Amino acid sequence: MKKSKGQSLVEYALILALVAIVVIAALRAVGERANGTMTSVSENLPS
Repeated sequence: MKKSKGQSLVEYALILALVAIVVIAALRAVGERANGTMTSVSENLPS
C-alpha cells in the first residue's frame, strides 16, 4: 500500500512539472506576440 502511494505522488509531481512547462511556454509565446503588437502600435502612433 505504501509503495503505490509514493508512486502516485511521483506521478502527480511529474504531471505538475509538465503542466508548468507548458504554461510557461504558452505565456512566453503570448508575451512575445503582445510585445510585437505593442511595438507595432507605438511605431504607428503620430509623434
